[in-house]
Amino acid sequence: MTYCTANKHTRLRFAEEEDIPLILEFIRGLAEYEHLLDQVIATEESIGRYVFREKMVEVIIAEYDNVPAGFALFFHNFSTFLGKPGIFVEDIFVKPELRSKGIGKALLSFIARIGLERDIGRLEWNCLEWNESSKQFYKSLGARQMQEWTIFRVTGGAVKNLAETVLVTPVDREKTLYEK
Repeated sequence: MTYCTANKHTRLRFAEEEDIPLILEFIRGLAEYEHLLDQVIATEESIGRYVFREKMVEVIIAEYDNVPAGFALFFHNFSTFLGKPGIFVEDIFVKPELRSKGIGKALLSFIARIGLERDIGRLEWNCLEWNESSKQFYKSLGARQMQEWTIFRVTGGAVKNLAETVLVTPVDREKTLYEK
């Protein structure tokens, strides 16, 4: 297992399959912090599938004094204007009792370093509007809040409804871009 040492207490590493229960624990911890625990339907199976088998997302685990302290989950997107890939950090979470120890900064710094190695054009993430402490933290890192953009989302049955509004014939699986 390869580690990146962020400071004398903090180590970062890519998650491995045996970390699936830990990843789910961190997801639930984040959801509880955001008052959204009732919306978590992720399972060990879904984490295993999308993180490790299909490799659609990547996960970094932070350890503080050899104890799991937090995680970041990210994936690549693409900027047509820049003509380059980017990284979108879907979630970052540090256990409440370990905050203010540089772990969140280490996670984002590590992802930024990965991004530089992969020649990305930008690094992005969302922050809940009410989360002032996180917004101030992100600004201290040089991030700027994107005032001119509004996030739109389609979930659940609305995805199915949208998919059925125009498409009248099945997608040709032989021409699907995401075919492995």
